[in-house]
Amino acid sequence: MTLTELSREVGVTLANLSILKNDRAKAIRFSTLAAICRVLDCQIGDLLVID
Repeated sequence: MTLTELSREVGVTLANLSILKNDRAKAIRFSTLAAICRVLDCQIGDLLVID
């Protein structure tokens, strides 16, 4: 799935998804995280990594 397709499915702008993808986000709404997981059929733990 492309970032553009994910943006459309989740309802988040391409710019905001790009910020998340490139690890430049300072925060994320739980509803956005849940929507991404719903679309990608994954769990929140699959997306978050603690360095």
